[in-house]
Amino acid sequence: MNDRPLDLLALQRRLADFAAARDWRQYHTPKNLVAALSVEASELLEIFQWSTPEESARVMDDPGTAHRVRDEVADVLAYLLQLCEVLDVDPLAALAAKIDRNELRFPAPKARED
Repeated sequence: MNDRPLDLLALQRRLADFAAARDWRQYHTPKNLVAALSVEASELLEIFQWSTPEESARVMDDPGTAHRVRDEVADVLAYLLQLCEVLDVDPLAALAAKIDRNELRFPAPKARED
């Protein structure tokens, strides 16, 4: 197992280096990466497909299912990070900006004073 500290940019760089070493970058077009991202997100959804809300809340209780969830989450994140690298999108900045817009768009209800 790798003992490197978890850092988003470092992981993004490792993914890019991994693809470059195998000459896969030629296939990492935005269209292909988005398609792969969609497939992996669907594989994650498949784990929950026929679960009740209660069953889905306990999905990590089963070690085999938990392993599948972690693998699919990793696949989704990997393709998203690769897409961000190809398109020169800072995923954390994009998320922060989206949260800012949503806070304005959907203000929290004011607390009731009794």
